[in-house]
Amino acid sequence: MRITIFGATGGTGKHIVQMALDAGHEVTAFVRSPEKLSIDEPNLTVVQGDVHDAGAVEQAVAGSDAVISALANSPKAPTKDVQTVGTQHIIAAMRKHGVTRLISTTGAGVRFPEDEPGMPDQIIRFLLKTLNGKVLEDAQRHTDLIVDTDLEWTIIRAPMLTDGPHTGDYRVGWVGVNTGPRLNRADFADFVLDVAEDGSYVHKAPVVSN
Repeated sequence: MRITIFGATGGTGKHIVQMALDAGHEVTAFVRSPEKLSIDEPNLTVVQGDVHDAGAVEQAVAGSDAVISALANSPKAPTKDVQTVGTQHIIAAMRKHGVTRLISTTGAGVRFPEDEPGMPDQIIRFLLKTLNGKVLEDAQRHTDLIVDTDLEWTIIRAPMLTDGPHTGDYRVGWVGVNTGPRLNRADFADFVLDVAEDGSYVHKAPVVSN
């Protein structure tokens, strides 16, 4: 399978790229700074660009069987719109080139009807809105864009992300239902790739946690 990965140099994106290559997939990694991706393998194609550039996004999407977006806002970014604008361009490129499978990652602060948030979940979301409201708004807008399409989409949400070794031991549920407060990035990547490979959770937005 040929997979295009956006956010390929991020904490989770790097794991997705390496795991996809290890599984034998052909990977196109879309990056702003190629030097941040220290992977050199025959099945890896690196496309340098910015998701605000629709033409560059289209170049990366063309010929893919699936697209994985692990886009996230940088703390240093002057505007907090990378998920929204990037998703707009990704969707347009997918439609143009007939690519139907989209997996996008975001935080568990974004809510869906299946969620049953408890008091801790509500407090965390309140803090997110208070301290980082523009990032949460961007995440919500990007999910709204995806849900409104006819693509075979899956939105995979995560709680607080941590670094650590890949365990393969994680739970899948909804906010407040069979989920915990943390997830390590390697396990996040593991689940994202599984969903891309097996076509599960279409038109769903599960939460994965350790």
